[in-house]
Amino acid sequence: MRIPAWTEDELVLAGALVVKNGWRELRTNDREVQELSELIRALPIHSPEERALPGFRSPDSVSRKTTDFMSNHKQYSGKATRCGKPTLLMIDAFSDREAEMLQAAEALAEGIASGELHRIPQQPDEVDESGASAIEGRLLVRRALARERDPKLRALKIKQVQRDGRPLRCEICDFDFARTYGGLGEGYIEVHHITPLYASGTRETTLDDLACICANCHRMCHRSRPGESWRTPTALRKQMKKSAEGSRH
Repeated sequence: MRIPAWTEDELVLAGALVVKNGWRELRTNDREVQELSELIRALPIHSPEERALPGFRSPDSVSRKTTDFMSNHKQYSGKATRCGKPTLLMIDAFSDREAEMLQAAEALAEGIASGELHRIPQQPDEVDESGASAIEGRLLVRRALARERDPKLRALKIKQVQRDGRPLRCEICDFDFARTYGGLGEGYIEVHHITPLYASGTRETTLDDLACICANCHRMCHRSRPGESWRTPTALRKQMKKSAEGSRH
């Protein structure tokens, strides 16, 4: 059995370490490397057999990964080490959205330390069609999907919309389940976090954090692309408008 490739979650944590160090590599004996090695080895994303492999996410391997981040950064003038596409995408993500990615790393570290991310079972749709999880980390997507599927939270959000006298339809595309499916679709809608879970952190979700959307828009909000994984309803609405305008030309 070979040591598994680095996942997005692990790369988020390693990238944050390098960024905080001024885009410089860290050595094996650095305290931060030792601590990150222990943290990564505790992630609930690898099998016990994989974690038992000699050298699995050892301080040496973590140090080498920080070298990949440093030497493949656009500002580095020396020779770049060889690394995979996921690492290159993560370098781009930290370069383009540093504050956002550091928030993701902090949310991951907090979720691991508290044990919360260990208790959440794997969720449907947390991995996209290509088998690659979101750039911010699969575990954060897992937490977001688990919260969005909370039946109590969804029921409360629906009651809030109905109490306010608003129609129960998709806030992005205006799809109305009841109008299309009759009684079968009456009272049905899905909910999506307006603010990414890595940004909102571990605080309790409020109804104002949620948007009512249809299943198609929900999937598109979560669908991952290289360097991108989370869309707010507003961002997806703008993307739909742009696409519609482009098709008319």
